[in-house]
Amino acid sequence: MRHRIWALLLVLLLVIPASWSAGVEPVDRSAIQQAERHLLAMFGLASRPPPSKSNKTISSYIKSLYEKQKKTGATDTIRCFRAKDIGGKNSCDPFRVKYQFDLSGFPENEKLWAAELVLYREGERQEHQSSSVHRVQVHDIVRPASKISDSILRQLDVRIMQGSSSGSWETFDVLPAVRRWLQDPSQNFGLFIQLASSLNRAEPQSVRLIRNAEEGQFQWSEHEPMLIIYSRDPNAKSASVLSRTKRSTRKHRRKGRRDNCRRHALYVDFYDVGWDDWILAPPGYDAYFCHGDCPFPLPDHLNATNHAIVQTLVNSANPAAVPRACCVPSEMSAISILHRDQNDMVVLSVYRDMVVEGCGCR
Repeated sequence: MRHRIWALLLVLLLVIPASWSAGVEPVDRSAIQQAERHLLAMFGLASRPPPSKSNKTISSYIKSLYEKQKKTGATDTIRCFRAKDIGGKNSCDPFRVKYQFDLSGFPENEKLWAAELVLYREGERQEHQSSSVHRVQVHDIVRPASKISDSILRQLDVRIMQGSSSGSWETFDVLPAVRRWLQDPSQNFGLFIQLASSLNRAEPQSVRLIRNAEEGQFQWSEHEPMLIIYSRDPNAKSASVLSRTKRSTRKHRRKGRRDNCRRHALYVDFYDVGWDDWILAPPGYDAYFCHGDCPFPLPDHLNATNHAIVQTLVNSANPAAVPRACCVPSEMSAISILHRDQNDMVVLSVYRDMVVEGCGCR
């Protein structure tokens, strides 16, 4: 039943706009809005995200996460939180910075299992590569400094890096701090990051701890520091990822009459449905759909259930008693979608049952 609802929603979003442009009488607008609400609920959104107010440049690190998740079929949800500089009068010091992250958008029902601070390491000039060594320390600010006492810090991670000509992303484990912040948001005083370098302080640094002046006060480049949180929905089933072997087997099964139950092409373009302003990747995907006859007797390649075989048998004897079996998706797979939520936070999730991999009579 869920597969039929999904197909109906796609038809509403894809076919109805085309009917308007063709001069055909449009379907009730409320039906379209209801379809959109169903799809937004699938994304875990109460309403359509507003246009982004922040820099629309997507970090290359996030892009690499998206590509990796597409290949591995991992079921984790990945949320990216932007850094807020809270260094105050010391915010211009490239070697000592304080960042805070607003975690209010993290869902309470999801299980946190990993968190990392991600900083970009720029390539250095050739004359410094062999001699430069960088030590980056990341601390959880357990208690901020006051007029009568110093701050209390807890070291979370440290990294020692040799100079390099190529830029790279460096990750730091900050799970204990994030877990503490989620348990008690009032204790979220941010992270303190300290960079020690063998280079003279007048030399350009290689780890991007602060903004470049030309990037503007509120704009980061694609190399902005960020907090990445990995979580899982304990109630969600694992995503179905099918191998090439199974797919090639199904292709062999499809041989037969062209009007029999089989998979047909259906490409969903997020630009056409007007969602490209908040779905960042992919631009669209091959959803496919199932259509065709389930004749009597049912051939083996139609992947029919025992119930469908019995139903078809009864229908052949008395068509008025029961209808024929229906051509529906028998195998589904997941896709990874990178999108913004209502808080303008970048979210990378795997959504199950989005692609029809096989059809059968049910």
